[in-house]
Amino acid sequence: MKLTTNVKVSAALVALFVVLLTVLLYTNRTPAAERGGAGPAVTPVWTEEIRTLTTAADGKVQLVEFLDFECESCRVLYPVIERIRAEYAGRIDLGIRYFPIPSHTNSHLAARVVEAAARQGHLEPMYRRMYDTQAQWGESDQPQEAVFRQFAQELGLDMARFDRDVTDPAVAARIDRDFDAGLALGVQGTPTLFLNGVELPVMPSYEELRARIDAALAQ
Repeated sequence: MKLTTNVKVSAALVALFVVLLTVLLYTNRTPAAERGGAGPAVTPVWTEEIRTLTTAADGKVQLVEFLDFECESCRVLYPVIERIRAEYAGRIDLGIRYFPIPSHTNSHLAARVVEAAARQGHLEPMYRRMYDTQAQWGESDQPQEAVFRQFAQELGLDMARFDRDVTDPAVAARIDRDFDAGLALGVQGTPTLFLNGVELPVMPSYEELRARIDAALAQ
């Protein structure tokens, strides 16, 4: 009698599992609009708060780099981006988004320093300073506040404001929003480039990046 009851219960559980699996598969394969839902939110690559290195009046071509100032690969790509920036100044939108790798001791701090400089109108010089000096402070297991503060002094920033911004939770949250957006977009490392919302191959050469931009401009 006990064995028969167990068999009936097992059969019922199997049937229930089949029904649930069928519903799940149908739901996943049915477009959200047909199910009465709005579908998943789309994470934009370009946002209103993005930091820009060059802009164009038409906004036709947008190149975005998710970067980490302590990342050696970002440092390798940096001259390529600088060439693109110079050549296409005023013709494309070129923006950066922060993606500090958690395993890098000073990457989040460096991003906050750059953001603090940007809030005083010194994005470009601090952006360049970080890469030009990366070999001096990068890969250190010690915080580099003193080094970065010296950068700010040399750039003539308002140091009281700089110190407040670097430690401001709102600035940290600004960095984290970029990082979370990167994760949502599938960014797995740095540098990661998006051209008009489409992720590009890892570490494109200057020639490849130039060809893609020219094709986008010609459309």
